Amino acid sequence: MGRRFGLATALALSVAWSGAPALAAPKADLTAAAPASVGVSPERLARLDALMKDLVATGHLPGATTMLVRHGKVVSFETYGAKGFGGPPMTKDTIFRIYSQTKPVTGVAMMILFEEGKWRLDDPVTKYVPEFANLRVYKGVNADGSFVTEAADRPPTMREIMSHTAGFAYGLNPDNPVDKAYVSTGVLGAKSGQEFVEKVAKLPLVGPPGKQWKYSVAVDIQGFIVEKLSGQSLPAFMQSRIFDPLKMKDTGFWLPPEKAGRLADLYMWNFKDKKIQPAEGFMVLDVTKPPVVASGGGGLVSTNADYARFCQMLLNGGELDGARILSPASIKLMASDHLPDAILDNPKAEFSKASGKGFGLDFMVVTDPARAGTLAGKGTYSWGGAAGTWFWIDPENDLFFLGMIHVLAKDGDPALRDLGDRASTLVYQALTNPEK
Repeated sequence: MGRRFGLATALALSVAWSGAPALAAPKADLTAAAPASVGVSPERLARLDALMKDLVATGHLPGATTMLVRHGKVVSFETYGAKGFGGPPMTKDTIFRIYSQTKPVTGVAMMILFEEGKWRLDDPVTKYVPEFANLRVYKGVNADGSFVTEAADRPPTMREIMSHTAGFAYGLNPDNPVDKAYVSTGVLGAKSGQEFVEKVAKLPLVGPPGKQWKYSVAVDIQGFIVEKLSGQSLPAFMQSRIFDPLKMKDTGFWLPPEKAGRLADLYMWNFKDKKIQPAEGFMVLDVTKPPVVASGGGGLVSTNADYARFCQMLLNGGELDGARILSPASIKLMASDHLPDAILDNPKAEFSKASGKGFGLDFMVVTDPARAGTLAGKGTYSWGGAAGTWFWIDPENDLFFLGMIHVLAKDGDPALRDLGDRASTLVYQALTNPEK
């Protein structure tokens, strides 16, 4: 575990990420290793530990789990506090609702079918969802509240579905007429996948396909497409093609009774009272039984240890412990920036050349670390969930990090708002010997 990486090993890692044949690399077996053996200063890493302990001690969080892995070795796997305020201690096998951290898993499911030749990136989505043949674009609202629209000049492509540039909305943050319509028409409450796409098809796009990045139901659409192309339900496909091969034994769309006691309590930020409280409302998904419609955009529950196996598979170029899920080339394609210049050239856009961040196929991607203001390597890709779970994967430094908390609307709390960025800085300031 104290092995130093020489030129040959560094070359092997570099070539493996490029998609070319690789030299043999150290086995990524997710066993524990001393931080210093993989270039991480334990004294400096203790600053991250202190941050998490302080957030619990000061009542901003009931508890949390974190994991740092480098060169396939677990540098740190920590638990903090309790599963809920006044509840039992947090454990390494505590289960969390990971919400939108489901999206990269759905993206991998899509890419499995991509590798089987069942769809192409620049295919029109109407090839697989003909219900979207007559999409219209929002232009305004009439006096009676009806929409002013115009016909879309073309259907969105599959690439745009995979990168949130198709023009669909979501309804999670109803601050505009289209998102409000997603709420009022019950898009996310549809009783079948077919009803879901029909509801979406009746509502206008927020803008023309390919002209803006807009967080949306696109990954739920991907889940519907996975079911159509595979002939399986989304849960069955993920179980047989991802979870079983990767030995992700605690990941799924619902919890059997014997696992219910391991679920962390869910909280939310109360903006009026400016405090954390037990969660309520439509975001509190019932995970005690199989869902009527499995949400490819936000329906999974998982543990830190399970999702770590998913992350290591991605970092390995699509394989873990002999189970090949995707090819290295497909992982590289997913983690590449797919945004068009029309979006990237807008300095005010969330993802742009100016921000140093782009968007791949269901991942955010760091395209310029200096502009992004991060110590992470170029090409780092990441995402997170509504209740505060987050992860990033850094191929350049051969590491990934996972954090799991359970607080909806956490950004309302200034102490939690930039937790992901703070954790990232504390991880990289501890990477004092990256050559190891």
